[in-house]
Amino acid sequence: MRTPFVAGNWKMNKTVAEARVLVAEMTPLLRSIKGVEKVLCPPFIALIPVAALLQGSDIGLGAQDLYWEAKGAFTGDVSPVMVAEFCQYVIIGHSERRTHFGETDETVNKKTIAARSAGLVPIVCVGETLAEYESGRTAEVVSRQIRAGLKGLEAESVHKVVVAYEPVWAIGTGRASTGLDANLVIRDQIRMSLAEMYGGAAAQAIRVLYGGSVTAANADEFFSQPDIDGALVGGASLKTEEFVKITQAAMK
Repeated sequence: MRTPFVAGNWKMNKTVAEARVLVAEMTPLLRSIKGVEKVLCPPFIALIPVAALLQGSDIGLGAQDLYWEAKGAFTGDVSPVMVAEFCQYVIIGHSERRTHFGETDETVNKKTIAARSAGLVPIVCVGETLAEYESGRTAEVVSRQIRAGLKGLEAESVHKVVVAYEPVWAIGTGRASTGLDANLVIRDQIRMSLAEMYGGAAAQAIRVLYGGSVTAANADEFFSQPDIDGALVGGASLKTEEFVKITQAAMK
């Protein structure tokens, strides 16, 4: 059985003061939800205060990115070692990083391996753009991103990876994929690629999330699908009631 997993990606939202308020609202409600792995991913400046607020709870903390080197002259970046001092998880290869900051399959791969070396659980994002979707290239793109992004990862380490399928055309647009369509991509492309790389047992053990305009209203549609193990939630993770309802839906 794969434990359901729900992560909130706050993106570039919330000051430290606002983050403290939101976590204070969410924490008692999230702690009452059992059987779901719960993770909050605030901006870098809020990681340390949020870590203090989550101490002693069953809610994990994740960063939104990292650099693959342990230290050095990389102004403005944060290393895996620095992230691992406070976090257990890290988002890697989000489409916004690919689109706005030049992230590639190669850098996703470097970051994923570095994250695992630091003991972090990487949440590796894959997904096709609208143009790729409309031209029927979803299978090609998603399969390539999985194979390139996880290349060279040791077999005994791969079960610690979480994959998030996020069709780029559905992120922040209000236009979500259907549960059935997302499940087919995960089953036929993501798990198939993982099986060819690491074997069928590993492919079935790895948790794969859906992300892209997930709300409390449509969460049940996604979580009812057999190959969808949870969600990487964007805008709805900034609203206590919405995020709690999504997490409750995963528990069912």
